[in-house]
Amino acid sequence: MRPHDWLRAASRDTLAPSRNRPLEMTGPRAKPPRQPDSCRRIAAALSLAVALSACETLAPPPPATAPTASIAALYLQPAERSLVEGIRLYEEASFDRAETALRAALDGGLADPRDRAVAYKYIAFIACAFDRMAECEASFRSAFAADPAFALTDTEIGHPLWGPVYRRIAAEQRRQ
Repeated sequence: MRPHDWLRAASRDTLAPSRNRPLEMTGPRAKPPRQPDSCRRIAAALSLAVALSACETLAPPPPATAPTASIAALYLQPAERSLVEGIRLYEEASFDRAETALRAALDGGLADPRDRAVAYKYIAFIACAFDRMAECEASFRSAFAADPAFALTDTEIGHPLWGPVYRRIAAEQRRQ
């Protein structure tokens, strides 16, 4: 066999069509033969995608949230304005004036029970800070009476003055 005879033989064997199989291309641009059920797989995947996207549109809409009052409208109401003022004064450490404003808010008839609970909460904080423990406990009880779901934040519960008082009153409320 001469040096290049093997190349001719290889070319003849790979390029000549066979009676049993069609001519196949080889090399980097060759495409694999298409399998007969690959079209079915693609169709099934597309059908599944369409069906799943239809399920998303059939889901019920989220529940509508209750309309909230405008802050400007609430601020025009004397009790709500006193609550906001009382919280602001508390944050500024003007505790006597804060307590007066918070009590005015309660006396003015806060409409929302959660607002009444917040007013009582700040009054309880002030009472505990000035060592008026009976008043502190009474204010926390009033907060729970105004709003049974009343709860302090973790940071507020961890406070060394009113945290223990709150935990005791909250435990009493759970037992009732």
